[in-house]
Amino acid sequence: MSLEKFRAEVDRIDREILKLLAARLEVARAIGEAKMKAGNPVYAPQREEQVLRALTEAAPTIPATGVRAIFREIISLSIGAQMGKPVAYLGPEGSFTQQAELRAFGSSVPSLPLRTIGDIFAAVESGEAAYGVVPVENSTEGVVSHSLDLLAESELKVVAQVTLSVEQCLVGFGSLADVKRVLSKDIALAQCRGWLSRHVPGASLVETESTAAAVEMIVREPQGQAAVASSSAAESRGVPILARGIQDRRDNATRFFVIGLAANAPGPKEEVTSVVLALKHEPGSLQGALSAFSDRGINLIRIESRPSRRRAWEYQFFIDFPGHWDTPAVQAAVTDLKSRCEVVKWLGSYPQSAG
Repeated sequence: MSLEKFRAEVDRIDREILKLLAARLEVARAIGEAKMKAGNPVYAPQREEQVLRALTEAAPTIPATGVRAIFREIISLSIGAQMGKPVAYLGPEGSFTQQAELRAFGSSVPSLPLRTIGDIFAAVESGEAAYGVVPVENSTEGVVSHSLDLLAESELKVVAQVTLSVEQCLVGFGSLADVKRVLSKDIALAQCRGWLSRHVPGASLVETESTAAAVEMIVREPQGQAAVASSSAAESRGVPILARGIQDRRDNATRFFVIGLAANAPGPKEEVTSVVLALKHEPGSLQGALSAFSDRGINLIRIESRPSRRRAWEYQFFIDFPGHWDTPAVQAAVTDLKSRCEVVKWLGSYPQSAG
């Protein structure tokens, strides 16, 4: 077969794909109307994860990342046509949180960049945004404390999670020798502390509200300043990249939560539940609380302590474990916890996959 005939065959297949895509979107619109009539949310992360897993398994000769990326956008077309309000994220454009938002929702869902994590919570609580995406934990530097504190105080629920590999870059005009100040979000600066101390030892570190905001600041005042940010944040604003991969750990990654007004119902696949506990002031209270899980064979994925912000020297514990809140085993553990703790708050249950 000649090259022209191969190309003609590709064109024919592409047109068939478009016909099937149009048919899929029509069915998706009907599903969206049925969801709205039933009062169900348009965004269903458990169902999406089930679909994406089934598709990757059905196409073993195609890289799984490619299948997920293609169908993430196909699903995004459907959600974007149904979702009347945007998804809020920590902006401005080019931030790592925007990358997580795109991973969760695709590029066809409207988005809303906001200045602070608190603004994201407020936008979802008020109904200005349908969902919000916030950073909660970095593999190098630990938790994003502001996000955890707001989760403990808010009635919003975690409905999905995204884990993003993070490559930090030093961006700016001039050369490394010109850098007197390095701007970025606190946790981003911390991820690069060792590199910065070796390569720009005399530079002062200045915290900003986000990595992308730091890039915008050096665009306005480039003299003697650089920013720690993503390559996309720099390239989209025409800022040169002075060094790539400056994070101190090669496996640097950040976990993000998608937050919404309504909790997920139990799904067909593996799920994770997040709770926050405030313990009673008595000996063995933490051991007793943890036994509520161990006695039922529930393995803890993560446990993190934070000051409660209610009383001095009082702490609350953020815990992740397998299973949905409404399953019998988890509810039995919760009943036990409530007898041992002052506060047991459900933060949400969401698909275990972090892709």
